[in-house]
Amino acid sequence: MSEQTYIERRDGGYWVAGTRVSLDSLVVAFLSGQTAESIARSFDTLSLEQVYGAITFYLANRQDIDAYLAQSRKEFDRQYQAARAADPELYKRIEEARLRRTA
Repeated sequence: MSEQTYIERRDGGYWVAGTRVSLDSLVVAFLSGQTAESIARSFDTLSLEQVYGAITFYLANRQDIDAYLAQSRKEFDRQYQAARAADPELYKRIEEARLRRTA
């Protein structure tokens, strides 16, 4: 039996090997209660084996991946706040449009 690598580290993130699908997106789906089968249906470029492999990698490295995800979230929040501060008028218009859409 050969060992299959399901996850690779590149560009500062974790990715399903040979794809443009981030481990982040699979972990978020998994933690929200989706099954491997439903995740595979959502990502038609992935096989069920790849999804199970990614979930297994996450579970085997949960502490490290959770820390990575928390750091990624902090960086996203920092960039989002910087963008809002750089162009508050744009974000005001976006919020007004969102409110009109949901009203």
